[in-house]
Amino acid sequence: MGYLNNQVVTVDAILTKKGRELMARGDGSFDIRSFALSDDEVDYTLYNPNHPSGSAYYGEAIENMPLLEAFPDETQMMKYKLVTLNRGTATMPTLSVPTNIDLGNGVGDTIAPRTRNYLNSDGPEAAGYQFTVSDIRVFGTFAGSGLEDTPGSINLSNTQNQLITNGTSTSFTQIGMQLQVVATSVPTLFASTSRLYATLTIIGLGSGARAQIPVIISNSSTSTVTAPIS
Repeated sequence: MGYLNNQVVTVDAILTKKGRELMARGDGSFDIRSFALSDDEVDYTLYNPNHPSGSAYYGEAIENMPLLEAFPDETQMMKYKLVTLNRGTATMPTLSVPTNIDLGNGVGDTIAPRTRNYLNSDGPEAAGYQFTVSDIRVFGTFAGSGLEDTPGSINLSNTQNQLITNGTSTSFTQIGMQLQVVATSVPTLFASTSRLYATLTIIGLGSGARAQIPVIISNSSTSTVTAPIS
């Protein structure tokens, strides 16, 4: 969704592939319960408190910036979400997550983020987290859990992974309080390399805090998950 004209309230909204799928079912699956706003296109360095025309023009350059039209690419849109924090907050929320994930093929693990400096607490967010892997081929299982609306465990080894292991990398997203993963053991992926690489992006759905973790899948039966940043 994007504002096309900053002089009048004109909104452009498009559906993602998943949204179109849910709407096409016609069974009530398409149920929008919340939304988020972001300011990806805003350059706040353009705010000029020394404008010769006075305070009414300090933000003139920002207000006249062109606005992005909506497009369903999570790697480019909604990267900097707007959040509501307690008055007097001096530190932005951050995520406590592993610094990297190194798994042997077929090995599983659970990623359970914690959010710092959010609502005067240090722990899991009630709204949960969004987990996006840049290349779903590296996992045989990639499932969010812990929220009421979180779908059950999704095993990709015999379904989606079969369709994309010989193609290009495809991102995949799950939502939950934590993420269960199992590294892929598809032999063809290790035909010309001993390691597979990807990036896991985690976003706090309430705080907007964001972290990226490098993922390494080795053609072995060992695994290492580096402890969260202290």
